[in-house]
Amino acid sequence: MAGSSHGHTPAAWTGVTIAFIGFCVAGAFMVMAQPAGFWAGMAIVVIGGIVGWIMSAMGLGQPKDAHKDLLASQLEPASAKG
Repeated sequence: MAGSSHGHTPAAWTGVTIAFIGFCVAGAFMVMAQPAGFWAGMAIVVIGGIVGWIMSAMGLGQPKDAHKDLLASQLEPASAKG
């Protein structure tokens, strides 16, 4: 995956960071037996996904054609690589 820059964008980092914080909040409130706090943490997880999607739509995510070159090089026959 390192060759395709998978996830190395501001949209991905921001969305995952917000979702991670949401999981931490939900986990803490689950241990404290507070259902409202747990669901608030899960809402933060969903917000992280929405923020990442919006940032990607704004052009801060992976370009749509980013994987075309990688796919083409994998489909190319070994004898053609020289």
